[in-house]
Amino acid sequence: MTMSRRSGRVSMVLMVGAAVAAGAVAPREARAEDEDGTSLTVYSSADPAGFDPQQFVTQQRNGWDRNWVSQVPGFGVVKETRRIPVEQGRNDLRFTDVAVFIDPTTVSFRDLTDPGTAVLEQNFQFDLVSPSKLIEKYIDREITHETTKDGQVVATLKGKVLSVNQGMVVLQTADGIRFLSSMDPGIRLPSLPDGLLTKPTLVWKLDALQGGDHRVRTTYQTAGLTWRADYNVVLNGDDTRADISAWVSLLNLSGATFKDTKLKLVAGDVQRVQAPRPSRGPMTGAKARSAAAEGFEEKAFFEYHLYTLPRKTDVLQNSTQQITLFPAANGVNVEKLLVYYGAAETAYWNFGSPATDRDLRPSGNPKLDVYVRFRNEKANAMGMPLPKGKVRVYKQDDADGTLEFVGEDLIDHTPRDEQVLVKLGQAFDVVGERTATDFTINTGRKEMIETFRITLRNHKDAAQKVLVKENLYRWTNWEITAKSDEFSKIDSRTIHFDVNVPPRGEKQVTYTVRYTW
Repeated sequence: MTMSRRSGRVSMVLMVGAAVAAGAVAPREARAEDEDGTSLTVYSSADPAGFDPQQFVTQQRNGWDRNWVSQVPGFGVVKETRRIPVEQGRNDLRFTDVAVFIDPTTVSFRDLTDPGTAVLEQNFQFDLVSPSKLIEKYIDREITHETTKDGQVVATLKGKVLSVNQGMVVLQTADGIRFLSSMDPGIRLPSLPDGLLTKPTLVWKLDALQGGDHRVRTTYQTAGLTWRADYNVVLNGDDTRADISAWVSLLNLSGATFKDTKLKLVAGDVQRVQAPRPSRGPMTGAKARSAAAEGFEEKAFFEYHLYTLPRKTDVLQNSTQQITLFPAANGVNVEKLLVYYGAAETAYWNFGSPATDRDLRPSGNPKLDVYVRFRNEKANAMGMPLPKGKVRVYKQDDADGTLEFVGEDLIDHTPRDEQVLVKLGQAFDVVGERTATDFTINTGRKEMIETFRITLRNHKDAAQKVLVKENLYRWTNWEITAKSDEFSKIDSRTIHFDVNVPPRGEKQVTYTVRYTW
């Protein structure tokens, strides 16, 4: 079968489908073909910051509209193997129960029983039953309208349908022209007209060498499917350890239900041409737990990561569902970190020439940001590649044992063995002050010297570790000529000081920087 191509390039999914059709598959995948049923792979481009499944559910309740379904940030690849009777020679094969929002240009067909079966034509029939479409089939024919009161028919009106437009029915009656809403529950039709479907249907015109009961496999893409990851972090009393769990929120507005299906999720930035506009991750707990209690199995796949649910599940249409991504990781070593960025309002001043203005004074920021960080590694009870998502952090209130929310942040796709940094908010009892105490410039020697004092005040009863971030914003050629504490050079214009602030005390960090050009 000749398949339509997207302009520019063919999507990764279709290339994989072509490889499967050609038999270029791994032995394990080849054995999977022996099993009838459905497999669903869901790709997501959802932005965890703004993606709210509920907004799409609400729109769906207000009526089907392809425009808004196309805005669902993701898509699905449906693979189904069925047994179906095929006649010898040329005949039509019909598939119902496909997704309403299928992309017909992505459909592939393969006869597993008789590879010699040829596909001559392919059609997607989607003229589904609706009130307006039903009545349109009765133009120039007579219909009946009943008026009821308290459940009883009190009047009957018969007339010929002249037109159906903008949700209104124009009816020619014996008493003249009448207008009815196409949604009026009193309209009575004698039968279901021909040519309308109750389900979207794929129709293939085949030329089969042999008849009989054939096993056929179809693959297609559909809009209206997406997923996102959500992480819950529960800190212990001294913020040194945490229990971390992860969930997948799956949204299905594709117009189809996938019962007892194999479910896979793809994490990564998969490119698609848009119209203008398995190694198991580390598991905590007993290995004897049932598959139903386990999360997804993860493996690298091309330049992405593939998460496979080790059991079958039902993905119901018009629904959201939560599935464990991986079992809770208990006792993860974490570190709470306070960061003082005294010139945060001006952020990173990247001038194209030396900034020699002596009155250039980035305004001081008194707030310290609060972070929690940990290593996503097996030695730390983690080690699963983490899809991008929202991280919510809680801490137990010892007074009543309840969990209280302390902040949330977003993480990007994070490989194993990388650090995860979660910003929770701003500190209440630790404040900072940044002051430029001296500035001199010698234009003849092309030299500037500037001195800063950073004061950190801790109003807590315990010492606080603070990272002081400083940008050397005036020019790229600099050297620190004096300092009160050791620093780390992070990049060409950023240095960090790691200091401890005593309980109910203060700590001052001073440094002098010399710029030359």
